Amino acid sequence: MAALTAPAAPLSPSLPQAAGPSCTLQRSGSLWQLGIESQELTTAIAQLAERLETDEPDERQQILGELETALLADEGNKAAIAAKADATCWVIEHLRGQAAYRQQQAKRLTALAAGDNSRADALEHSLVLVLTRLQPKATRFSFPNHELTSRKSQAVEIDDEEALDPQWLAVTTTSKPDKAAIKEALKAGRHIEGAHLLSRRSWRIH
Repeated sequence: MAALTAPAAPLSPSLPQAAGPSCTLQRSGSLWQLGIESQELTTAIAQLAERLETDEPDERQQILGELETALLADEGNKAAIAAKADATCWVIEHLRGQAAYRQQQAKRLTALAAGDNSRADALEHSLVLVLTRLQPKATRFSFPNHELTSRKSQAVEIDDEEALDPQWLAVTTTSKPDKAAIKEALKAGRHIEGAHLLSRRSWRIH
């Protein structure tokens, strides 16, 4: 891999403009533009080198001056590309590191969120247990800043899966009770051996 290094002498801003093949000697802030300028300078240097074959001493001297200017500009361009590329590498490295850190943080925050939810569920269960023991028939509780409400729902509780008739089993790769069908049948008044309808109340804090 070719290494881009800084020139031994800095490019002077007062260097004369080459009269030969046109090339941009101004440094651009864009790495892409610097690459374009590098190609232009390479072409200009090659064309100037070809023109050195002239037999005219004055013209040859002028071409040598233009070639020296182009070579200095090329060194400055390579140094600018090296600096810009190095800075770009730093940004990429920083972004990679930041992405890795955020992924780690996301995992940590997910675990923390799961723990918080678990503790909140346990605390809510304890709160409802205490309040419903004090007021067993209550379906809602009002507090100065919150309200605890509930809604009644029904769910199937399987007492003995082996006792269920095959029609109540949802066939997948393994058999399991078809709770949706069982629930509808139980609600319609049918007796199903191995299952019963369980009434329960869910609570929600507003």
